[in-house]
Amino acid sequence: MDWLGNVVFEEREIENERLELTDKEANYILGPNLTLKNCTLVLKVPARRLSLKQARFIDCTFEVKQELKNDQGWLAASLKGCRFKGRLSGCDFGHWPEYFDLPWYQFGAIEDCDFSEARLDGCRFMGCDPRTLRFPKWPCFTFLDPIGRAPELRRGKWPGLFGRVVVDELHNQPPSTVALTKYAPAVAKKLETTPEELRAVIEQFDCFVY
Repeated sequence: MDWLGNVVFEEREIENERLELTDKEANYILGPNLTLKNCTLVLKVPARRLSLKQARFIDCTFEVKQELKNDQGWLAASLKGCRFKGRLSGCDFGHWPEYFDLPWYQFGAIEDCDFSEARLDGCRFMGCDPRTLRFPKWPCFTFLDPIGRAPELRRGKWPGLFGRVVVDELHNQPPSTVALTKYAPAVAKKLETTPEELRAVIEQFDCFVY
């Protein structure tokens, strides 16, 4: 750690190691030109203390011990064959180079990753093939092709405010959005409905994973 509190991993390849990113006072910077293979990363820091810059993760496991909120840094990472555990909300994954005009945001990618042991809410997957991903099961649910299916979904009789707040705005997602995952209990609480009422409508469409 240097005097600014930065812990930097860059310009190297790390294999079969366990990295614990848990120091609340540290700023963890992963990249540029970093490759991790078959590593376990334990994350217990807020998004503002975790920077990913052209990092490549292959067959790694991420154990998120503190909910990771609104982290778009994953868009600057290449993820292949990785597993996620823990709670993530408002995070974006994949290839969305228009997000920010910095070179490492051209690098983002995701494939063959497993989120089945994670709890995702408001997480988006960009510019990738969602068929290679394993999404979490209910009470999480995932819209596939949310923009393309928006006209069909607007015809559903959605409970509470869900239709007006979520479904009616799907067409405003970034064009590269291929999947969107939400957590039913949190959504229901905010939008005046119940998980059971939501699921009853979700089951009427074939563009959800739940």
